Amino acid sequence: MNKITYLDNNATTPLHPEVKKSFIDALDIFGNASSLHQMGRIARAHIEDARAKVADFLDASPEEIIFTSGASESNNAILNNVVCDNSSCGTKVCSSTCCSHVITSVIEHPSVYETCKELAKDGVKVTFVGVDNKGVIKMDQIKEALKTRAALVSIMLANNEIGSIQPIKEVVAIAKATGTLVHTDAVQAIGKMKVSVKDLGVDYLSLSGHKLYGPKGIGVLYVKKGIKFCPLIKGGHHEFNLRAGTENIPAIVALGKAVEVLKTGQEAEVAQIKKLRDSLKDGIVRSIPDIIINGDVENGLVNTLNISFKYVEGEAIMLYLDLEGIEVSTGSACASGSLEPSQVLLSTGIPIEFAHGSIRFSFGRENTQADVDKVLEVLPPIIAQLRKMSPLYKKQK
Repeated sequence: MNKITYLDNNATTPLHPEVKKSFIDALDIFGNASSLHQMGRIARAHIEDARAKVADFLDASPEEIIFTSGASESNNAILNNVVCDNSSCGTKVCSSTCCSHVITSVIEHPSVYETCKELAKDGVKVTFVGVDNKGVIKMDQIKEALKTRAALVSIMLANNEIGSIQPIKEVVAIAKATGTLVHTDAVQAIGKMKVSVKDLGVDYLSLSGHKLYGPKGIGVLYVKKGIKFCPLIKGGHHEFNLRAGTENIPAIVALGKAVEVLKTGQEAEVAQIKKLRDSLKDGIVRSIPDIIINGDVENGLVNTLNISFKYVEGEAIMLYLDLEGIEVSTGSACASGSLEPSQVLLSTGIPIEFAHGSIRFSFGRENTQADVDKVLEVLPPIIAQLRKMSPLYKKQK
């Protein structure tokens, strides 16, 4: 088996060694954090220590941090507040149209995009704002949609496929003028840029542990103090009565360690990752013709490079690279089982035939220049070989 060159960090990240150790050590913390005996109090102390670390990392207060099973749950919890009929939550403040209007974008993660489509089937008004050719939301459409109050605006902070960063602070400023609440899915941004809920001004924020060198099955939902919230999962007093279910202590402890490690080493890692990403981009531009660089490399996530290779299929490129021990994605790992072209790329105006030929390279803390050199060695002949077999390419020549 070839040595693996892993360039799919936007899909998931390997456990940081310190995080892995904290997870293993925490397996011995078996007490139920809701129990009042000694083992329960020990478990509770570890949870609250992790909560404090996450709050500090996000520039939030501990009581604003809710642990969930992942960002998909966090996103669904927020979106389902729009149709919450539990008057005790205080979510339904009136019966007018504004309370059932959600504004989102056409390039959201499926846990937001598909949930919004389901809400629309249930009678909720959903406005999907478009994006420009760099994958940045069109602010004129945001302004139009927010001429009157809505229940919620949900816009991701950074896109998982092309790395475009959204102007969330501008969205918040417009939304607040009408009293509209704002949620951001910050999953891809965490660890690649500084994220402060106070600076952004959002009411809700989601993150996922496995995207920042932590374990799978753990996430966070930030709910600003004083903002009403209707729990998605009911049946217990856990997480300030906002998310029922016995807490996943090892994963929570590991997430606390992950953000602690990020806080001390993020700046240096980001600089190194950007250098590698740019090295790969420049090398591909020099060695492979007929490509489209998707998104805004200069202003987007420093670790993400999405390229469409004209006249070839992305799945074929990915499989050939896999045979060489290089792991990449054809776009979003969440949609890799679909034969449909990327909704994100199509929304930026990329022709469907070129969207099918896209590959996403996403760097992480363990990547080196040797990984870049390996890709630049094997990728050009792979593209040349596939183009020789492509009827589309032959038509162009």
